[in-house]
Amino acid sequence: MESIIRFVTNPALLSVILLCVLCLRKVNVLLAIIISTLAAGVLSGMNIKNVMDVFISGMGGNSETALSYILLGAFAATMAHSGFTDVISNKIAKFVSGKKLVLLSVLALIAMASQNIIPIHIAFIPIIIPPLLSVMNELKLDRRAVACVLAFGLKMPYIAIPVGFGLIFQNLIADNMIQNGVNILRADIWKMTLILGVGMLAGLLTALFLTYRKPREYENKTILNNNIKDVKFLPNHWIIIIAAIATFIVQLLTKSLPLGALVGLGIIFSFRVIPQDKMDHMMNEGIYLMGYVAFVMLVAAGFASVLKETGTIEALVNLVLNYLPQNIILTSFIILILGLFITVGIGTSFGTIPIIAVLFIPVCVKMGFNPQQMVVLIAAAAALGDAGSPASDTTLGPTSGLNADGQHNHIFDTCIPTFLHYNTALILFALIGVWIFG
Repeated sequence: MESIIRFVTNPALLSVILLCVLCLRKVNVLLAIIISTLAAGVLSGMNIKNVMDVFISGMGGNSETALSYILLGAFAATMAHSGFTDVISNKIAKFVSGKKLVLLSVLALIAMASQNIIPIHIAFIPIIIPPLLSVMNELKLDRRAVACVLAFGLKMPYIAIPVGFGLIFQNLIADNMIQNGVNILRADIWKMTLILGVGMLAGLLTALFLTYRKPREYENKTILNNNIKDVKFLPNHWIIIIAAIATFIVQLLTKSLPLGALVGLGIIFSFRVIPQDKMDHMMNEGIYLMGYVAFVMLVAAGFASVLKETGTIEALVNLVLNYLPQNIILTSFIILILGLFITVGIGTSFGTIPIIAVLFIPVCVKMGFNPQQMVVLIAAAAALGDAGSPASDTTLGPTSGLNADGQHNHIFDTCIPTFLHYNTALILFALIGVWIFG
């Protein structure tokens, strides 16, 4: 009985529940995270000044990510003002030719490319998607299906493909396993996480062909810059392509996305694709496009720091792990649920890996898990909640484009659909992976 009381009164658990409730009540995500942070700190016994100090200092944990988003937002803005994205949107609209599946497939491929080939991450969404909303309306396409497609393209590549963001994610897993006493080759990680990518694909197909296959009506609203212009491919657009390739190569060589984005912008401005006197405008527009997402990621890092400072996540995990069954599959399921809980609150799978590794690897070793099984569990536990968390870029990105005309709700049209389809699939396929590699 005492253990149950300690479980239900755990400040970390209560703060994450509060975050979810506030978001479901349509409280602004940024404010909801700050309120939940204060609740976590105060309930754990910290005074409110210490909570704010830890919160503010912890925001630096996502500073590189936030800077990346701002610079990539500026990169996306230059693409738009050069007419490059008009060319792409126009080509997509013509290529689709009234076929839903063709449009969804193209969007999935673009989203996947944004993680690896042209690593601008979610910065492409507020540029490419709004001009296509009128096409989606004509097709009576359920935007929840589009949100699932975009989330798939943003999430699956880093889980299963060891290039771009995937290389960073999988290296994080290997590094944290090695730091916690488990030897694993970085080059082998994708061989274990590939099954999670298959799970993501199963979740996507379920969303498209079962859950959201019926037509859905939307009002045709005029959106600023929503006209798909019939523009031609210009010589300057080759510079954009070269800049994108340079961004990818620099990011791959240096493991620094901000540096890659800076090189890409440098090429664009050096060759005067965008006049130098428009530089300030491009940076301001980059902040406008991605600034909100960047700030949400910053406060999410602050929330994570407060939870770590209080020790309440570790206390909660230890409380649950004391009652683990002597069964690898059931133990794996419990670890995955705990990982889901942690990631939903923090909102970043990348930032969750170090926490999960420290908490779960000793338990996995004690229970007799092999390194391959641990890779599957850590990757899945970290990725769980990334799709579905109100504070995740995997959900904030799709909403930023699909809600350009005010007809797409962040929680009910993005977070809940992606949460249900991808987290269910990841848990199921992670358990299958544990069994296969056993």
